[in-house]
Amino acid sequence: MTVKNDLNKITGKVWKFGDNVDTDIIIPGKYLRTTDMSIFVAHVMEGIDPQFSKKVQKGDVIVAGENFGCGSSREQAPLALKYAGVACVVAGSFARIFFRNAINVGLPIIEAKIDCKEGDTIEIDLGNGIIMNEGVDYTVTKLPDFLQEILTDGGLVGHRKKVDAV
Repeated sequence: MTVKNDLNKITGKVWKFGDNVDTDIIIPGKYLRTTDMSIFVAHVMEGIDPQFSKKVQKGDVIVAGENFGCGSSREQAPLALKYAGVACVVAGSFARIFFRNAINVGLPIIEAKIDCKEGDTIEIDLGNGIIMNEGVDYTVTKLPDFLQEILTDGGLVGHRKKVDAV
């Protein structure tokens, strides 16, 4: 499969997870004593699928249920997903702190409920708020322009550098 990803259009394979995927599942606390992203990548989603880090490919998409990213406020959770190659997380809802941390580190997220199965290839148009799967288009609430701009700039730090340079 050819994966084409830019910020506004993402095409990737689906990994399905349920409700209440907490930050300790995304990156277990015992790995938080490092800033080495390769450690985070090696253990991402270990709490729910110990083989996930070996299977996930750059450009893949996580589709989950409600309350994704609940638990502690660790910024390492969205960082682990981003550095593992996850291009976007689609979930019925996100924990508030995870939502903000994802934007801050430049991991695209969309709040939506879509019908898909693991292994499907979905297309996401962030700019227009559309997710396409198996011939079905889902119109979702798109992120506000200012959040999309932060994502385009690679996260909050990149955005601030760009704004401050002007």
